[in-house]
Amino acid sequence: MVVLKVTLLEGRPLEKKRELVRRLTEMASRLLGEPYEEVRVILYEVRRDQWAAGGVLFADKEGA
Repeated sequence: MVVLKVTLLEGRPLEKKRELVRRLTEMASRLLGEPYEEVRVILYEVRRDQWAAGGVLFADKEGA
């Protein structure tokens, strides 16, 4: 079994997340030789007010 954990900022459309999960599953299955059904993907979505870079919350960045 393979478990892929992905952390991303919240707000992406469900269809984009579906596509990400599908492609990650396909690639892990192909490259690692795991059965498709044995690949797990966990998406961790983080709010913009809980993630910072360079000492600045993403919620406070221009255009957020």
